[in-house]
Amino acid sequence: MPVERGSLDLPRKPGVYLFKRKDGRVMYVGKATEIRTRVSSYFSGSDGRRMVPLLIEEADEIDFIVTKSPSEALFLERNLIREHKPKYNSRLKDDKSYPFISLTAEEFPRILYTRHPPDGSRSWGPFPDAGAAKRVIQLLRVEFGIRDKDCRGGDGCLAMHIGLCKGPCYNPEGYPGVVKAVTDVLDGNAKILIESLQNDMDKASEDLNYERAAGIRDMIASVHSTLSQQIIHSRFYQDCDAIGFSSLGDSAVVIILHAKDGVVQGKTEYPLIHRGDISESVSLVLVEHYANRRPPKVLLLPSPIGDSMEKWLRFRRGGSLISRVPRRGDLFKLRKMADRNAEILVSRSERSSSGNLEQRAANEGAKLLGVDSLNHIVCFDMAQLMGSERVGASIVFKNGRPSKKEYRTYKIKGESADDLSMMRESVLRWLKRQNEWPDILLLDGGETHLSTINTVLKECGMDDKFIVAALAKREETLYIQGRAPIILDRRGRVLIHSRDEAHRFVNQFHSRRRRKGSIRDPLEEVEGLGAKKIQSLLRHFGGRKGIEHASIDELRAVPGIGISMAKKIQNHFEN
Repeated sequence: MPVERGSLDLPRKPGVYLFKRKDGRVMYVGKATEIRTRVSSYFSGSDGRRMVPLLIEEADEIDFIVTKSPSEALFLERNLIREHKPKYNSRLKDDKSYPFISLTAEEFPRILYTRHPPDGSRSWGPFPDAGAAKRVIQLLRVEFGIRDKDCRGGDGCLAMHIGLCKGPCYNPEGYPGVVKAVTDVLDGNAKILIESLQNDMDKASEDLNYERAAGIRDMIASVHSTLSQQIIHSRFYQDCDAIGFSSLGDSAVVIILHAKDGVVQGKTEYPLIHRGDISESVSLVLVEHYANRRPPKVLLLPSPIGDSMEKWLRFRRGGSLISRVPRRGDLFKLRKMADRNAEILVSRSERSSSGNLEQRAANEGAKLLGVDSLNHIVCFDMAQLMGSERVGASIVFKNGRPSKKEYRTYKIKGESADDLSMMRESVLRWLKRQNEWPDILLLDGGETHLSTINTVLKECGMDDKFIVAALAKREETLYIQGRAPIILDRRGRVLIHSRDEAHRFVNQFHSRRRRKGSIRDPLEEVEGLGAKKIQSLLRHFGGRKGIEHASIDELRAVPGIGISMAKKIQNHFEN
């Protein structure tokens, strides 16, 4: 069945989205700065690619993985495409690889900016922001003097003479310390380097050398930017699953992010009922997940799972297994990314279940009354004050929720001031405009209201179209013709809610009408006299007193006032 736009509930976060079939096959992987907006564009008709209608037709669901930034999404998209080889990603225009920062495996390692790290080298990245990676290499050379040339170490070079290289030509014994300092920075421990740069920036500012201070500030930003890009890819992600957890009340989601060969390759999600113990909930999911598959070498957990669970996992793996609750570093970043995805899914589940509460209330009401459905309810209520401003209103509930675009108000035109006559008039006017009949017509009132409206419907030949009921406020008693009165309990809450909403809506309309009537100009009561003519009269006579005492000829002198209107105005003030 083709995926439908209305069934989607996607986050407003950066990440990747995956169009999938029922059998789990990934049809397409895309990246997005905001997943919901990007996926919505596929259904808007604005995307001119020929594959889009075919993709929507073939896909049965749309999955997603949230990332910390759009740059992470860029690289994760590439990893997932390589892993799943989706049908509609087969013609990517940009197939270049992203750059790495590498340290060669030589006796005196060199630092390289490369898209193809040499064999045996230690590498960091890849980095979607290539410019930031280059700036970091430049900074590391300036600060530590790590070499980048394949020199023989005999004659020196320009880099050595200007302080950019402290390799074998300069100090071969001290060079391993240089390599270690650079390695520490690339592993994320850049505190010493950044503090040094901040001191240099402060000194430049004190010396009023603001241009140099701004350059150092940009260099600090490059270090932060480059080191923050290494969440999706890491040399530590060789064979591990990161377990993410989030809960809202009794609802929880456990996410398992799968990482292998240094990259995140996908996720599996498990919604569950959570009873307060995170370790218990996570263990339940792990047993389910690894019952028919081999656990990875490393498990990254939100909390310890206990010895017995670890023994079972080692048994399933058939070898050693490391379970960790990481607190820092790359593995911690990966596990936190799993948490972020779990948080979004549990929030989405909560929104979905809250929508189902209304539907559940409608279903329970239908079961209480012994009918097939209460998914369409129309409820009437009346309001007046001592015979003035007589109004009625009808509200509509669809699937247990208010459908406010179908709310209607009625200004009573007849002379009768009793509720029964007012309701009769309102229902008759409603009947004339209906193309769709409700499951139940609910009245705010008792047996007398029910009898009156049943008579109206019978006269119109509509007595068999829908159920008619009246709900009296006293003890919440529901009356239906031919049945014993029902005192509603929690199962009838959708009917009580409908009646209360109708009462609120008609009183709001009545209050608005009263306020409007209290400030109405007396001249508005003259039939055919609109705002522009009233304005002309007031301007001509300087106020209502002048109009009140004006003769027919004086009134006719006002632009737009003829003899007929002049007589109406004079009669109005005389009477």
